[in-house]
Amino acid sequence: MSVKDFIKNSILTSENYSQNDVVGIILSLVIALFLGILIYLVYRRFYAGVVYSKSFAITLIGMCVLTCMVTLAISTNIVISLGMVGALSIVRFRTAVKDPLDLLYLFWAITSGITAGAGMYVLMVASAVIVIIMIAIFYGRPSKGSVYVAVIHYEGTDAGDDIMRAFGKNKHFLKSKTLRGEVTELAVEVYCRGDNFAFEERIRDIKGVKDVTLIQYNGEYVG
Repeated sequence: MSVKDFIKNSILTSENYSQNDVVGIILSLVIALFLGILIYLVYRRFYAGVVYSKSFAITLIGMCVLTCMVTLAISTNIVISLGMVGALSIVRFRTAVKDPLDLLYLFWAITSGITAGAGMYVLMVASAVIVIIMIAIFYGRPSKGSVYVAVIHYEGTDAGDDIMRAFGKNKHFLKSKTLRGEVTELAVEVYCRGDNFAFEERIRDIKGVKDVTLIQYNGEYVG
């Protein structure tokens, strides 16, 4: 088949769309767009990572719309569907996902685009409601405390035990211990409720302690 015949057949195929088909396509894309915006707003509201990425949030909207477009194209023409499978098979995504929860938003956007393209609007809305409720329940509650990593430098051999006792009732775990000549560095993970940093003053008053640094840890903690 020549290029001229291919273009001619493509034009004839596009002209065979009825008015209902065009309206359905536009409706699916618009619904996918609005649901992508909803996913964007949920991601921005419940984001709990270190650095918020606006580009990733906007990508969720585009992912939803483009997936809907691919689903619509595949459902109307078997030739396009085979070509699309071949084209997508060579795509490699190498961007590291920093927060595992971001995978949930990615799959939410992709599956929402698929269901919108397939015309399964009830399934799409019901799934969105369930996901939003789940995120609100498990990520909407304010944290009662925070996890810190205390980095302590001290001299001598007797201060180590006194430092660990100074944490008192705060849950703490020794993460690392580094010896550099006469100076020892301790890294201790400690869980604090509210602004209860009294242990920091107790550690600083211990003989041999040179400095105490608290670094907030944004990882997961079960206590």
